[in-house]
Formats: sequence, structure tokens, C-alpha cells
Amino acid sequence: MSPVGTRLRPVSRLKPATMMRVSGRLLIRGGRVVDPRHGRDEVLDILIADERVRRVAKMIPPPKRATVVDARGLIVTPGLIDLHVHLREPGQEEKETIATGTVAAALGGFTSVVCMANTIPPLDNVSEIQFVQMKARTEGRVRVYPVGAISRNLAGQELAEIGAMRRAGCVAISDDGQPVKSAMLFRRALEYAKNFHLVVIDHCEEPELARDGVMNEGRLATILGLKGIPRQAEYIMVARDIALAELTRGRVHLAHLSTKESVEFVRQAKARGVQVTAETCPHYFCLTEEAVTQYNTLAKMNPPLRTAADVEAIKQGISDGTLDVIASDHAPHTASEKAREFDLAPFGIIGLETTLPLVITHLIDPGLLSWSEAVRRLSEAPARLLELPGGHLGVGAPGDVTVIDPRVRHTVTGFVSKSRNSPFLGWTLKGKARMTIVAGDIVMDRGRVV
Repeated sequence: MSPVGTRLRPVSRLKPATMMRVSGRLLIRGGRVVDPRHGRDEVLDILIADERVRRVAKMIPPPKRATVVDARGLIVTPGLIDLHVHLREPGQEEKETIATGTVAAALGGFTSVVCMANTIPPLDNVSEIQFVQMKARTEGRVRVYPVGAISRNLAGQELAEIGAMRRAGCVAISDDGQPVKSAMLFRRALEYAKNFHLVVIDHCEEPELARDGVMNEGRLATILGLKGIPRQAEYIMVARDIALAELTRGRVHLAHLSTKESVEFVRQAKARGVQVTAETCPHYFCLTEEAVTQYNTLAKMNPPLRTAADVEAIKQGISDGTLDVIASDHAPHTASEKAREFDLAPFGIIGLETTLPLVITHLIDPGLLSWSEAVRRLSEAPARLLELPGGHLGVGAPGDVTVIDPRVRHTVTGFVSKSRNSPFLGWTLKGKARMTIVAGDIVMDRGRVV
């Protein structure tokens, strides 16, 4: 296999978000192009110029003053889009920043990230949305799309400035990190969001049932002496959100689903024509609650890891399309926080750098997903859901491309993220991003972020 390489011109420093600088042209030669929106899965060349895809064909002659990327033996896809990321800025820069989080995204093959609103202060007004956009333009390495809060200060009492935030550039609304407890407020959010063509993303958890819980409720929680979170806490809210979406004809997206009942509720709702989409994360198809044995806080997350039966249901939901999106739910925490007692340690793991290899290892290689369907979950569906640029490689599409080595084996030993809170440390995985290209600029090449 020929390694990815570049020649003829140096790579310019990328300015992210909507202010990309591109010089010259980029020709990606001989890769297996997987583009589900256009039904492509064949060896082709891709020419990018002026930040956009200009031609997709066999044996494109190299233009003058072009950078040529040799992608023979590799997979070439639309740039991956992570629909669910916590960049922690503003307010918790000791955990992650827009600069460090987008470097991790580039290394993981993501050309775009959608960042959640539960920062300090939260993204519940125009000035905070604009702050994220400004930091992304000046310090980010990939595109950053902010999500606005549903409620002011994430308090669940009154709606945030949804219309103003939409005009400022937010791409969805969510109080992720906590549920919207009030069914009436959630109904109003769905109704109001329709006026602005926004999706409402919900963290599905009934707060009274989940109160003080730290892991999945069941036999193992009893053995460990830890308070459990019953599975019903998730799927009761899934059912409520679906019912309200059906009532309002609004668009709801259900975040990080973990139980077999949740998957079935979504499956039935889609059959009825409800405007519901859903995501899951690699930890919910790779791990069970057994990972918290010996009080391993690196496996403490919310919703918690569930049972083997739930893992199989999540895999089936991904395979049959019930679950539309695979997202990382990248949630960085400091080592000192995760070193606390299990009850006191925060929920969450990082995932930008491990999502793609886990999908390859646990879904593509076993035959649960084709490459085309995997790319749909990781790129095309997120772009379509939030009406983002990209997600495909048609002529005129943004020049966002991920080049993947599907066969390389590697052991997870470290991260470029500021935080290291991952239960996958020490795992040997197959496949990883070899090159990440945003608007025609190479921002990551063979593990080096430019």
C-alpha cells in the first residue's frame, strides 16, 4: 500500500469555520471513494479547487501547481462530522479548548464538530454563540458549529433567545448534559424551533428516577454498593419526546441512546412518520456495565453503560437505520476529577480520536455496517440532519475530505486532547484517519496536525 503523501506545494495554515484560506489545487488520486449520497463506492480521483470539489472521475490529469495526494489502497470519504462534542470553552479550559478540541477532531478524521451549549456560561444568547464562532475562526483547525441552549442558563424554566441565536449561527438547540424536565417547556421549544427550521436535541433522562445514580441499576450496582440509574429513566423520556414531536410536528433528535427499549420506541415512531432521529456513541456498542468493575471512573458516563442485551440492540439499531448517527459525545475531564471516588467523579469520556477506529473495528469489520452505511452515520446523516455544508463529495460540495487507512492496527496509548479520560486506553484497534482535509487545506497528515 502506498502511504498518503503530498508534493508540489506547502500546505497553508488553516483558518477554520467560515474563513478558510486555500491556495492552489488539491488532487486526491486512486482512493476508494465512498459517498453514500451519490451512491459511489469505487476507485476514483477527486479534484478540489477554490475550497470546493470540482471533479470526481477516473484518472484526472494533475493540474499545474497542484498538491497531489496518493490515496491508493485507502478509503476516501466526505469529511466526517461529529454531531455531539463538548469543547468546554468558555469556562472549563483546563479540560479542553476550541483549539485543543479541534486538533483532536482533525486527528480523528473529523472535519466538522457540533459543540454543545453546556459551557460556563452556557451558550444561551447571541454573544456566547458569537464568542465560539470567533474562537473557532482564530484558533480552530476544523469547522465548529455551535448549539444554542433550549432554556436560559440551562435552568429549564424559560426558553432562551432561540430566534436570535439561530440568526447568529447556532445549528440546533439543546440543554444537553441535563434533560428538559418540563413537558410544557419542551413542547414550546419544539413549536418555536419549527419557525426557524431548527432541530431540538434532547438528553433523555427522567431526573427524579436518575437522581444520585452513578451507574446502570442492576445486580452489578448492588454488588459494588453504588446507586443505580434505571433504564426506565432513559426510555420514559424517549417516549415523552416522541409523543411531543408527534403532537407538534416538530423535529426532535435523541442524543446518546443506550437501551434496547429506546431503540424500539424510535423504530416504532419512525414507522408512524414522526420526525424523530437518534444517535448513539461507540461506548454503547463496545462496552457493557462490566467496564465499571473495580470502580473504574474512566467508564463512568451518562447515560451509563448498560447490559449485553442493550449492546446488541444498539448494534441492530445502527445496522437497520433506526439510529441515524454515530457521535462521540466527547466529554473531557481532568485527571484529578476522574481520580476521585466513583460516586464523586464526573460523568463522561473523550471520543474524538477513537470514534472512527471503534466503528471500523466493531461495526465494519464484523459486517454489521458496510463502508457506505458507516459513512452515512458519520457524515452524510449529520450533515443532512442539521442542514450543514458537506456530508457528500458531489461537484460543488465543500472540499472537506477524510482519507482513511482501513487496515492499520494501532494501540491507544495517548491523546492530543487536553484530557485522557477514556476507557479505551490500551485497546488495540483497526483503522484510523490518515489525512483530514478542510476546504481543500490539509489539516492532518499521518498523525501530524498542520
